[in-house]
Amino acid sequence: MTSRWWFYPALIAVSLVLVAAGVAALTVVLLWPNLPSLQVLTDYRPKIPLRVFSAEGELIGEFGEEKRAVVKIQEVPQVMKAAILAAEDDRFYQHGGVDYMGVVRAATANLRSQGRREGASTITMQVARTFFLTREKTFARKLSEVLLAFKIEANLTKDQILELYINQIFLGQRAYGFASAANVYFGKNLSDLTPAEAAMLAGLPQAPSRQNPFVNVKRAQERQRYVLRRMNDVGWLSTEQYRKALAEPLHLNPNQHEVFAFRADYVAEMARAAVVEQFGESAYVSGLRVHTTVRRKDQEAANAALRHGLLEYDRRHGYRGPEGFAELPADAEDVDDAVDEALQDREPLGDLVPAVVLEATPQKVKVALHRGDEVTITGEGLKFVARAIGDKNPDRAIRRGSIVRLQPGEKGAWSIAQLPKAEAALVSVDPANGAILSLAGGFDYNANKFNHVTQAWRQPGSSFKPFIYSAALEKGFTPATVLNDAPFVIDAAKTGGQLWEPKNYDGKFEGPMRLRTALTKSKNMVSIRLLQAIGPHYAQDYIQRFGFDPKMHPAYLTMALGAGSATPLQMAAAYSVFANGGYRVKPWFIERVEDNRGQTAYAAKPETAGVDAERVLDERNAFIMTTLMRDVVRYGTAAKAMSLGRNDLAGKTGTTNDHVDAWFCGFNGRMVGVAWVGFDTPGNLGNNETGGAAALPIWIAYAGKVLKGVPETEISAPSGVVTVAINPATGLRDPSPSNTPGRITEYFYQESQPPVGDDTSIARDGTRPTEEVKSQIF
Repeated sequence: MTSRWWFYPALIAVSLVLVAAGVAALTVVLLWPNLPSLQVLTDYRPKIPLRVFSAEGELIGEFGEEKRAVVKIQEVPQVMKAAILAAEDDRFYQHGGVDYMGVVRAATANLRSQGRREGASTITMQVARTFFLTREKTFARKLSEVLLAFKIEANLTKDQILELYINQIFLGQRAYGFASAANVYFGKNLSDLTPAEAAMLAGLPQAPSRQNPFVNVKRAQERQRYVLRRMNDVGWLSTEQYRKALAEPLHLNPNQHEVFAFRADYVAEMARAAVVEQFGESAYVSGLRVHTTVRRKDQEAANAALRHGLLEYDRRHGYRGPEGFAELPADAEDVDDAVDEALQDREPLGDLVPAVVLEATPQKVKVALHRGDEVTITGEGLKFVARAIGDKNPDRAIRRGSIVRLQPGEKGAWSIAQLPKAEAALVSVDPANGAILSLAGGFDYNANKFNHVTQAWRQPGSSFKPFIYSAALEKGFTPATVLNDAPFVIDAAKTGGQLWEPKNYDGKFEGPMRLRTALTKSKNMVSIRLLQAIGPHYAQDYIQRFGFDPKMHPAYLTMALGAGSATPLQMAAAYSVFANGGYRVKPWFIERVEDNRGQTAYAAKPETAGVDAERVLDERNAFIMTTLMRDVVRYGTAAKAMSLGRNDLAGKTGTTNDHVDAWFCGFNGRMVGVAWVGFDTPGNLGNNETGGAAALPIWIAYAGKVLKGVPETEISAPSGVVTVAINPATGLRDPSPSNTPGRITEYFYQESQPPVGDDTSIARDGTRPTEEVKSQIF
C-alpha cells in the first residue's frame, strides 16, 4: 500500500493538466472564430502622410499626424534586417509564430537578471498586437496574440510579415516605421545607415519614449550596445565590425525633424491647402503624393537671393540692437542652463542662429549657442555692430546676456547680424504655360507664414506702367510719340480723392520726350498724360486681359503710377503676356497628385502659349512692349541687370509713394520673375530705397543663377511691324540718308507710321494739335 502513495497525487496532477488542457482547448475553440480578419494585413493601408515633391521628385513637405515612409522588404538593407531580428526575434525565419526556444531563453534570462526583463514575443506576435490587440496583460489577450500569430503565419509569408513590422511599428518622435525613423533620427535614408545607427533604431521598439536618443542618450546607447552584441552573437556582425560600431560617435539629426531636399515651405503649404480643399481631411492619412512644378535649382536660387537681398537692405539701415537680454548667473556651471532657457523659443531663421553673449569687448565678442557650443567673433564679424559694443544705452548695447544673431561666413567665420524687419517676395514662372518655377513668400516661413507672393496686395507703382503703355499702343500711340515731361496739378474730381500734384522720382522735368525714353527713365508725368489721353476707363477695361481685377485699379489718373493693388503672383502672370508674345497663361504649381498606389488622382492640364492658351494681346503689341522694356534694362532704371551680360532681359522697376513698396518685374522668353520688398505694415523703406535699389538686386541674384549657361532668347518683329527711321527729337519720319548723324530707327504698327517732318509739337496722330489737345497731353 505504501508503495503506491504517489498514485493519488499523480492522478490529481494529471487531472489538473487535463482540465487545464480542456479549458485551453475550449478557450481556443471559443476564441478562434472571433479572431479578427486579416484583411487589414493582406490589404495593408497605413496612415501615410500627405507628401509634397519638387519637379525632380524630391521631398519638400510632409503633413500628417504620423511620420511614415512605407518601403518594400526588398528595399530594406540587410544590416537593418539583421539589427531588427537580432533585437527582437533572431529565429524569426525558423519558428511558426511562437518561438518556444525563445520562451525558454527569456525565462532563464529573467531568472538570472536582477534588472531588465527580457520578453519572448516574436515579430509575428508583435504584428498581431500592433494591428489588432491592446497592451493589457491578461491571459485571454496573450492567448489571442498567440492564436493570431499562428493565423498570420498561415496566411502570410515571412517577408510579408517582416515588411508589415518594419513599416508599422512606432519608434518615437511621431515616426512610424524604420524608413521614417532613419530620416527623423539621422536625416538619412535606410540604405545609408551604418550598423551602429541601424542598431539604435532596432532598439527603439522595446521602449520608444524611454530609449529615444533625443530624450535620453544614455539609455538609447545602452540598448544600442545590446543590439550590436546580439548581432555579433548570432554571426550577423563580425568582431571587427562590432568593435567599429561600438566606437562610432553618435551623430543625430540636429533639426530633430524630417529633412527635406531643400526649403520650399511656402510652396508646400500652398500644396497642402489646395489638396485638402480638393480631397478633404483624409488627405492627411491616405498617402497622397503631390508633385509640383517647382525646380530645385530655381527654388534654392530664389531662397538665397531673397535672404541675401533683405539682409543687405537691413545692413544699409544699421544695427537696431539685440533681440533681448538674459540674466546670466555668475556661477559658470549654471550658465549653460540659463543659455538654453533664453534660447528655447528662438529657432534658427534662414542661416541666422540665435546666441547669448558671454563677453563683449570692442576687439571680440564671445557667445554661447543653444547646445552649449561657444563661438568668438572678431574683426570683420563685428563691423556691423561695432557702435553697439559699449553703447551707453543698455537697450542697444551688446553686453553680457545680450541675445544676438550669428551668420556663418566663409571658412567657418561668424559675424553678428540681425533679423530683417522688412519682408520680401520672389516668384518666377514659365511664360509658356504659367508653371511656377520658384516661390519664396518671405524671409523664413517659420518666422512669418504670411505668403507675400500670393497674399500681399500692394501698390505696384511704376512696374504697372507697361500696361498703360500697352493700352496706348492700341489707341494709336507709338514708341516715338512725343509727350511733355512737365509739372501740372490735377483737381480732386479727376483723382478720386484730393488735389494731386505729382512729381517724378528725381524731382526733375525734362520737357518733351518720346514714349520709349519716358518708359526707360520711368517718367511719371508722361505716364499720367498718356493715361489722360487714352482715358482711365479704357485703361481699366484694357488691363483685364492681363488678369487684373478692374475693381482693384480705380479708373483715376493715379492708375498711371500704379496706385491700385496687385500681388507679386498677379504681376508675374501679367508680365508673362509680354514674354510669350501675347497669350494669357494662368499660374499653376501642382503637376499631378498620386494616391498611395501610384495611381494618378489629379493631373494638371495647363494651357500653353501658341497652342491652346487665349490670345489677349496683339503679338505686335507684345513685341514692341518687350523692346521698350529691354531698353529699361539696357539704359534705364534697371541697368544694373546688364551685369549679367545678357541682351535678352526686359523688365520694369517700381517704386511707390514714400518708398513704401519696391518692385522689379523682369523676363526673357523662358522666365518671368517678380521681386518685391516692403514692410508687412506699409511704411517707408528709407530714402533711395527704390525698386532698382531694393528689389532689383534680388532679381539679379536669382536670374544670374538660373539663367547661367542658358542660351539667349531672340525675338523678331512679327508681321505688321515695320522699322522706320525717325528724328529722335520729334519722333517723326526722317527722310535723310541712313548715315545721317543722330538718325535712329523705331518700330511701328504698319498702320501707325509717323509722317515725315520735324515739327516738335506733333500729336500722336501726326497732326498739329489744337490748343485743347495741347492742354491735355503736352
